Amino acid sequence: MYAFQTGNYATAMRLLMPLLIQCPEDSELSRMYGMAMVRTGAAPEGLPSLARAVSLAPGDAVAATWLGIGLHAAGRFMEAAMSLEAATRQTPVDPAPLIHLSRALLKCDRPQEALAAAQRACSLAPRLLDAEHAARLAALAVAQASSAISDADMAGAWLAFGRISMRMDKVMDARAAFIEALGLQPLSSDIGCDLALAEHLCGQPLLATARLRAVLDRDPGCHAACLALASRLLLDDEAATALGLLDSVVAPPHGPLRAKWHAERAQALVALGRNDAAARELDQAERYPVEELQLLLNWQRFVLARRNRRPEAVMLGDRVARLATIREAGTLEHRIDVHFDLADLRRKEGDRPAAFGNWKRGHTLLGAAQPFSRPDHERYLAAIMQSFDARRLADGPRAGTVDPAPVFIVGLPRTGTSLLEQILSAHPMVHGAGERLAVRETLAGLTGTNTAATAMLRAAGLDATILTTASSDYLACLHALAPSAARVLDKMPDNVFQLGFIATLLPQARIICCTRDLRDVGASIFQHRFIGHHPYAHDLADLGWYMAAHRRLLAYWQANLPSPMLMLDHQDWIADFDATLRRVLAFLDLPYDPACERFFENDRRVGTASRAQVRRPINADGVGRWRDYAEQLAPMLRELPPGV
Repeated sequence: MYAFQTGNYATAMRLLMPLLIQCPEDSELSRMYGMAMVRTGAAPEGLPSLARAVSLAPGDAVAATWLGIGLHAAGRFMEAAMSLEAATRQTPVDPAPLIHLSRALLKCDRPQEALAAAQRACSLAPRLLDAEHAARLAALAVAQASSAISDADMAGAWLAFGRISMRMDKVMDARAAFIEALGLQPLSSDIGCDLALAEHLCGQPLLATARLRAVLDRDPGCHAACLALASRLLLDDEAATALGLLDSVVAPPHGPLRAKWHAERAQALVALGRNDAAARELDQAERYPVEELQLLLNWQRFVLARRNRRPEAVMLGDRVARLATIREAGTLEHRIDVHFDLADLRRKEGDRPAAFGNWKRGHTLLGAAQPFSRPDHERYLAAIMQSFDARRLADGPRAGTVDPAPVFIVGLPRTGTSLLEQILSAHPMVHGAGERLAVRETLAGLTGTNTAATAMLRAAGLDATILTTASSDYLACLHALAPSAARVLDKMPDNVFQLGFIATLLPQARIICCTRDLRDVGASIFQHRFIGHHPYAHDLADLGWYMAAHRRLLAYWQANLPSPMLMLDHQDWIADFDATLRRVLAFLDLPYDPACERFFENDRRVGTASRAQVRRPINADGVGRWRDYAEQLAPMLRELPPGV
């Protein structure tokens, strides 16, 4: 059944029910219905159907395996192991029951038996990632149970488990494993590099970059760190810097690292338009066959073929689209990037369904590394409004500093925050500081926690003395960025959650909230691969819900925040740029300056996804673009507030 095979288990249950009524003795229908219930989180309710499938087909190893999976999901681990042991006897050459048996035995605190089962699965299917993952997990459990194992060996077990988890796209598991490994071997360059890769995918690019630089400072010859940092630079459109970094080290002697070194050089050369040199690097990379580089190398060949209008471009494009769906053909990072690149290509070709399909696949991959929880976010918003309620904001303690320099630009991504910073930073009295972490770091330092809701509650209880000291320190660092600037811009979008804290820390700070038609905002967000942490963006319904919640928070700040606050809609710039500019400058108590009109000539570095747009004059190209994908965006549109 297609719905079951594609993971649409709720639909599968609905379709299977009438079939089961007609054919109650069909073991396959009973088995599928029971597993669909398990997959929708109703494992206990699905067990009777799974057990009935076994009774109807007592020699069916698949039925016994699925019953074992259901029992495991229901927390009945001993029974799960018994059912899976029966399945392994019925089909001794199938690795699947052994893999699930290994997992059940671990839950029964039988790690040696779990390892034996997983190793049997590996011997039956040496290239099966699920089997290797089960074996690494069981080996880790065996190591943890041993009192004689060294820190180095334990770190090695964690590292091996983390690496197989990464190969299976289990990024959260991998990151946790690498953290454990690094705790045991804090100076390990290999572990540091692997952790940085996981952190990057989890939406922590600054932390990942800092970790890689620390590895290179300590171990300048570490090829893995050099390659990983070059990859990060390429994502930030810093191709020349990436190429310089690669050229600064001696190439790896041979093998996979040598292939990756040539591939990263080719990537940089492609970005710089040096096509012939890139092609030569690709030739070198292909001398060292590495399975996980297939996608990247074929994508680069495809880009070069399109640039040179060669006939093989169509064939290469089809190959890339196929490889992007094969886990072994590329790293998770490469598969994500290629899906978004293919989407952009198909959009330009006018193939909207294909474009949207690639965006969706890219976000699905990212979503596994950046899970989003509506209840958690709702609790965070409630903590913000409870901590910084109207009374606390109006009458509570605040810092005694008087400094109008700080300006905070907040808003959802793709609402014009980068555009506003680009316009204002062209003014000679303004410094655009980009997306700073200073507020978040100050908050964590004062509250002793990075837990968002707890930090809000503690921040609301800070007295005026503490706030004044922290404010003075904050302002000193701010003015050090641009001593002569009258206004310093911070456009970290997440500061919208800290506006209550900002109002008490920096009473004279001004706030500009950028808004835009939420339908266009959502469409634009979904069409971009953001490098940072945007977990809400990877599911259309979650995206719509998040934007509605964001709008609700803005309304709360408008009603209660004592700080000067300007609401600025993207459409205002399009309708009357001059009047909007003068209104913004008046809000900031700044004189008019014609340089702001030529903002697109400002060559300052822009580190966001809007770097290309802010280099062009104001235009209405993105207005109403959501209509091109209205059908596909339906799950998002249903979550938006009424009247949008």
